[in-house]
Order: sequence, then C-alpha cells, then structure tokens
Amino acid sequence: MTEILYPTDSYLREFPAQIAAIHPDQPAVALDRTAFYPGGGGQPHDTGWLLVDEVEIPVLKVQREGAQIWHWLAAEAALPAAGTAVVGRLDWERRYALMRTHTAMHILCGVVWRDYGASVTGGNMEPLAGRMDFEFASLRAELVGEIEARCNAEVAAARAVRVQILPREQAFQIPDLIRTKINLLPAGISEVRTVEIVGLDLQADGGTHVANTAEVGAMRVSDYKSKGAINKRIYICVQ
Repeated sequence: MTEILYPTDSYLREFPAQIAAIHPDQPAVALDRTAFYPGGGGQPHDTGWLLVDEVEIPVLKVQREGAQIWHWLAAEAALPAAGTAVVGRLDWERRYALMRTHTAMHILCGVVWRDYGASVTGGNMEPLAGRMDFEFASLRAELVGEIEARCNAEVAAARAVRVQILPREQAFQIPDLIRTKINLLPAGISEVRTVEIVGLDLQADGGTHVANTAEVGAMRVSDYKSKGAINKRIYICVQ
C-alpha cells in the first residue's frame, strides 16, 4: 500500500522513496510513498520525474489502482528494479497552478452556495482554468459579473485554507459537507479529508490546495452556458 504524502502537505515538491512494485503490463512503477497526485475529483494527475542515481526519468502519468499508486515512466527509460532508492520530484509549476485553480474552484463553489444556494452538479479543471456546473434555472451576464466580483473579493480577503482528516462519523455531522448533487464518497472510507476556506466554504475533498486564497490570484469568468433546464456551466480562469 502506497503511503500518500500530498493530503497533509500539498507544498512537498521532492521526496525520497523506494520502488515497491513493477507494473506487469505497463512501463510503470509503484513507490512505497509518494507526493504525486493520481488524479480524481476533477483535478488532473501530477507529472514530474524520478531521480535514480541522479538520472531523471520523466513521470508522464500517475493513477491509483486499488491500494497502489502507479507512476507511468517515459517508454524509453529503463525501469528501475524493485527496492531501488529513488527521489520523486514534482513538476512544481504545473502542480502549483493546479493548486491555485482547485482553490479557485472552491471559492466559486462557496460563493455560489452561500449567496445563491445552488448545488454543484459537475466540474473539471486544468492548470489555470476550470469549469463548474450548478443548479441554476437561469444565468445572465449581470449575475455572472456579480459572481466574478464576489469571488475576487474572497481572494482579496486572504482567507486561510485549512485541511483536516476526520473520522467519517464526525465528518458527516458537518452540515452541507457534500456540495455535489450526488455523494461520491464510497461507503467503505473510514476517514474523510476536509478542505476549509475559513469563513467561506467547507467541503470533503481529496485534492491539493494553496494555503491562503491570496495565492489564487485574480479570477475571471471566461464563459458561461446552459447545459439544461436547471444546469448552468461557469468557466473560470486564474491569472
């Protein structure tokens, strides 16, 4: 089972590890511990490198399979043997852009929930851009402009972003913890990771975030459209 490091330290850029297993069918390895995010919840996987004897091997994809997190390596690279000591190094520019974007998405979600009472029906992101779907009956340019301004006010407020890992029973006593229309948390999960933008938003979430909303930078609503009678999509970018 891979020890995952990113839930408690999103700012960890480099870490020592050992090769725990070699994938039977793919040019991929599992590590005994990792700071690479494997993707999920709309956030893409990390990329970066494994350093073996000072040689950098590109990590092209990271994906969870059961209890293991697999790191797909460049096809031309020689796979290190099980037990080999390595250093994992994240592509920090990409990771930090995703952290800023993910926190921006929570700001958007928090503002829309707090001020308009609309639930999230879906979302996705890439570095510095993302989209979220909400249960709005109608969405006009004036309302979109108002939402953008309120989001940027939350960025300027420099709110702390706090992460906690709670027992499932304790976590589900928090009102409105699940903001998506459907609860996507599997029943077998005994602990729930929560991300709180202090004074604005508190949600169950497994992704990586910045420590303060001021790090997000200016948010801009780049587009919006109707995806159904009560399903409206808002696109944002982070500058």
